[in-house]
Amino acid sequence: MADIVDIAVSAGSFTTLVTAVQAAGLVETLKSPGPFTVFAPNDDAFAKLPPGTIQTLVQNIPQLTRILKFHVVPGRLTQAELAELGVVTSVEGSTIPIDCSENFEVKNATVIAPDIQADNGVIHVIDTVILMG
Repeated sequence: MADIVDIAVSAGSFTTLVTAVQAAGLVETLKSPGPFTVFAPNDDAFAKLPPGTIQTLVQNIPQLTRILKFHVVPGRLTQAELAELGVVTSVEGSTIPIDCSENFEVKNATVIAPDIQADNGVIHVIDTVILMG
């Protein structure tokens, strides 16, 4: 099995996320033993952001880092465990509501591929970049 970063790179649908993680200097963190639960926006999710947002974030590394850390939760949490918890706290420090009553939703995003296992955690692919606040 591969780690979270290697899986994201090899999938080919997370080029924006991988670029953002590299820009924020979080590659080593996400390659560490963790474990981590990552809500990973795919390229289509980043494409939904207003034009220029990604470029602005890459120029504001502290803000980019905060947003990326908002997508990471300590521990290895599956969809079933997240549903039971109902809310989790991100590495950034904010809470993220989980709703599995109809779909598997994380704040304002829908999980389109849950429970992708990595050596150092679990990846849940989401269709929207989740924003704080």
